[in-house]
Amino acid sequence: MKRNHKQICSMLLGASIAAASGSAFAVEGTLESMATKANIVLDAFAEEAWKDAKPLTVKVGDLPYEPSNGYEGIKSTDITVKSLHDKYYVYFMIQWDDPTRSLERFPWVKQNDGSWKQLMNKDSTGHDNTYYEDKLGMYWNINAEGFEKKGCAVSCHLTEDGMNNGFKDKSAGRKYTKEGQTIDMWHWKGVRTNPLGLFDDQFVDSVADPAKNKNWGRHGDSKDGGGYANNVSADGKMPKYMNSPASDEYKYMVVPWQRTEFVDNFKAGDVVPGINLDAFYGGTRSDIQVKGAWKDGKWTLEVKRALQTRGKNADTQDVQFKDKNKPYYFGMSVFDNSQINHVYHEGAYRMVFK
Repeated sequence: MKRNHKQICSMLLGASIAAASGSAFAVEGTLESMATKANIVLDAFAEEAWKDAKPLTVKVGDLPYEPSNGYEGIKSTDITVKSLHDKYYVYFMIQWDDPTRSLERFPWVKQNDGSWKQLMNKDSTGHDNTYYEDKLGMYWNINAEGFEKKGCAVSCHLTEDGMNNGFKDKSAGRKYTKEGQTIDMWHWKGVRTNPLGLFDDQFVDSVADPAKNKNWGRHGDSKDGGGYANNVSADGKMPKYMNSPASDEYKYMVVPWQRTEFVDNFKAGDVVPGINLDAFYGGTRSDIQVKGAWKDGKWTLEVKRALQTRGKNADTQDVQFKDKNKPYYFGMSVFDNSQINHVYHEGAYRMVFK
């Protein structure tokens, strides 16, 4: 019987889990990362070497909640994953079907009276499913107990009757682990990081108090600077920056190489990006490189990361592929034009090096 997200989390929080042989939570399949000597170029096109990589299909078809103002995104899709590795790096080719390329993340639109309006349509949890971007999440276990059987759900904690861990909370749920345990979270964002060729490298720990961290257990990896921010003036009435020259390619994001101070020479109906981008630098937040492209109803990501990362807190924030003789467990989810709502799978998958 197919369970919804609330039932799954209730099981995790309040009931014992059966042995692996009889549990609904189990390793779903194995991704084999094949050794290669080829030069892998991140261009979202498959080099000849990718033909040697065996694909793994990750089926995602559950949603954590139904937004109060509707949800028009995909409710199931198959993610196809391949992997290669060489002496220093691991590579991934990730594809999934998505009929719409969603880039309109809180855009500014000039109104007939000359004012500016930032488009939003947030639901009862305070999150948007209309004016947002496509995303993909990849969870890698570092030392979270139970991940091998339960996958991402070990860090899932739903808000029940407006409360989460004793705190008032209107969000659908929060991510946090047990004390001393962390999970590496690779978060690809079609607007905020893809134009810069990066995943947003994050992690989940045991913080379960919004006074300590507004995103509870979710954190960005360490960095010296850079990142994305809402493109809004000090008085909140209009954009702060714009692209010059304007282009369709960067219609919904201000990029560093075209950024300039906002000058209002626009007419009613014109659009200015709602987000301002800068690449992460320093620390480990910029460790994962990617080229993402959407074509004919399909996203393709070609990904590269060092087998072992270095930097402040690297061992607690990043999965380290040090031992090629052991499996590494992961989970995946897809966000279709949605801030927190996503399609996910039960259990965990594993990667082995060949």
